[in-house]
Parts: sequence; C-alpha cells; structure tokens
Amino acid sequence: MKIAIIEDDINMRKSLEIAMGDFKEFEIKTFKNAKDALKNLDDTFDLIITDINMPGMDGIELVKTLNGKYEVIIMTGNATLQRAIESIHLGVKDFLLKPFEIDTLITAIKREDKVQKIQKNTQKKATKNTTKGFLGSSKALEKVLHIADKAARTDASILLLGESGVGKEVFANYIHENSLRAKKPFVAINMAAIPENLIESELFGFEKGAFTDASEAKAGQFELANGGTLFLDEIGEMPYGVQAKLLRALQEKEIRRLGSSKSIKIDIRIISATNANLNDKIKNGEFREDLYYRLNTIPLKIPPLHERKDEILQIADIILKQNCQKYDFALKSFSKEAQKQLLAYNWPGNIRELISVVERAVILSDDDEITPEALFLESRGLTESKSIQSMEKELIQEVLNSQDQDIDKACKILGMSKTNLMKKIQTYEL
Repeated sequence: MKIAIIEDDINMRKSLEIAMGDFKEFEIKTFKNAKDALKNLDDTFDLIITDINMPGMDGIELVKTLNGKYEVIIMTGNATLQRAIESIHLGVKDFLLKPFEIDTLITAIKREDKVQKIQKNTQKKATKNTTKGFLGSSKALEKVLHIADKAARTDASILLLGESGVGKEVFANYIHENSLRAKKPFVAINMAAIPENLIESELFGFEKGAFTDASEAKAGQFELANGGTLFLDEIGEMPYGVQAKLLRALQEKEIRRLGSSKSIKIDIRIISATNANLNDKIKNGEFREDLYYRLNTIPLKIPPLHERKDEILQIADIILKQNCQKYDFALKSFSKEAQKQLLAYNWPGNIRELISVVERAVILSDDDEITPEALFLESRGLTESKSIQSMEKELIQEVLNSQDQDIDKACKILGMSKTNLMKKIQTYEL
C-alpha cells in the first residue's frame, strides 16, 4: 500500500517516517506541505494522511481539491468539532487527534486497506450488463462512446449536445475518467443553478473583502479543477458579461480572483453541455460566437432515449433492483405488458424520467410484479400502438355496423371477396 504523509512539522514528519518504516507492507512518501504533495501525487498512491493546520493550503482545502480521488485520514493537534464534521462531510475516512500512538494510526490504515481490497474484489465480480459505467448499452450509445473515447485521449474542448435528461454529466465524467487527467479533479458546475450575480465569483473565486460578504478568501471552480477537468453544464445560461472572462481564461490559461490583481495559472480541460440551440442564441446576441468556437472543438450529440431503445429495459431493471434494495422490498419484476409499455413510451424526459417512473412504480406497486397500472404512463401521454390485425378488425367491424351487418354491401366497401371476409369475421370473432 503506497501512502502519502503530508505534515509541515519536521519532527512529526520524521517520527512517522521512522515508526512506519518497520511496516514493510507500506511504501511511505512524505511531503512538507499540500502544494508539494499535489505536484507529486499520481495514481500509484492508495491513501493520503494529512495534517489540517499547514501554511499555504490547509488539510481541509487539500481534501476539497483532491475531490474524492484518494482516501484520506486527517491528523491534527487542535481539532474543533466544526472541522471534524466538515472532514466527515468531505468523505475523510478517519480523524486522529495528536498525540496518538503509532498503533492507532496503523489500525486506521489497515482498516482502510481492508475496505479498499473488498471494494476491488466487488468491482471484479460486478455483473457485466453495463457498458463502461453506463446503465445500458445500445448501438446508438456505442457509436457516441466511440467518438468520446477518441476525444478523451486529447485535451480538446468538448461540447455535449442533447435533450435534458440524456446523461450529459455521465458522459462528461466518462470522458474525464478515460483521459490522461483521470487522477486529477473532475469539477462540475451548473450555470442554470447559480444566481447570475454569483457565477463569476463561483468560477474564479474571490479575495477577502472583495465584496460585502467576502469574510475570507475562496478558491473558484477553475482553481479546484486545476490539472483536471471542469464541466460547465447548461453553458447556454451563462451571462453574456461572464462569457468574455471565460474566453480570456481559456485563451490565456490563467484566471484572476475577484478583488485580486494577481493572475493564477491554470491547466484544465473544459467540457461543456447544453440542450439549448447556441446558434440561435448567437443570432440573438445572447452567446458569444468566439466562445462557441472555443468550446465546440469536438461536438458530441447524445441521442435521446427513444433512439436507444435497447437500453430502456436494461436501465429499468437496474433501477428496479436498486430501489427494491433502497426501500428494503422483496425483489420485484416487470410484467410483460409493463415491459411493452416501457418500450412503447416516447420518454420526452429521457433517462431521468425513466428513473423517476421506475422508482415510483416500485413504491406504489402492491405485488412483486409491476403492472402497467403502476407505471402510470397513460397519464403521461402514452398511446397504445395498434397492430395491423387490430386495425383491420376495427375497420371490418365499423363497416359491418354501418351496413347493418349486410355482408354483400360490406364486401363492396372493403374491396374484399365474400369468402375472404367470412374467414376474417370468423378469425376476429366478429
């Protein structure tokens, strides 16, 4: 197990190096501060052990920057309850108070080592009914993934296009995980979810005193994503004034926090997404054409779910099992009629809508078999597609009724021989 120890106190750092040198199963690398560590961390490390109070970047900010890429154990000599809670919320595995016995640290490390081994074994045994992290597979999906795989190996900007709910963030994450930046942060930000007056400070950060409520400095999403990928969802909703600053950041590869005169160099890959027509927004003066070309080096059109029908039942079954487990229900299944309805529905809300429909059906169905009634798809506008036979049956019945069951008159209207019509009447039990 390869472990990085980040500790600014040289005595503590050396003590840990010596004490842990007795454990041959651990490969230890020590760093005197967080920034040195970030420059040297790679995918060979299994665990990070860090102090909280350090000059420059403290342990909490380091954990935020790592963004879940590594498991972390925090150690500190003057912890507060607030910091402990913040660490837990960030996914820190253990929180050790100094001074501690080396056995306490070793126990925490071995506990984490055991968890990681179990997770790796679970991943190996996972069923192969998914395609590269996606819930289903189809020819349409594979075609898009083929392009995504090629694009992932480059640093070119990618613009994901498609209807709401098709899984654009899943694609963005997939591209990041298959890129050379995979071990660096993946940071996602939704332009439509942030108030317009806060977008600039959220992207670029701010210094203490930059505005009324700026009681302390804060790094923006560009800084947090440095070395990795920044995913800008709903890019069409970005205010026009901020677009110019985004363009400059991409061209100059540097940003400047609000209230600061100092530029910060950045090295990130941009993936953006929209379900809006950016060409129309450009014509209407709502989106910069030069920014559009900067973001749209590789456009990737994600097809809607109704064009990926092979995935519908695959996704539905996975969500069904997940929700049965989530709500502690006995495992349920879809009836054949329910499966037909799932395939017949147009899914205007795409995968997001499918997930919602299945979860509701799991909760509301009384039996272990989910029927069409539990799907409520008729209320969403599902119309049953009729077979040629059923339409023919209805036509013959309508003509017979209009002619008071007169076979000869019905034959003339239908253009059908009497023998043939009599056979169909018998077949359809009219």
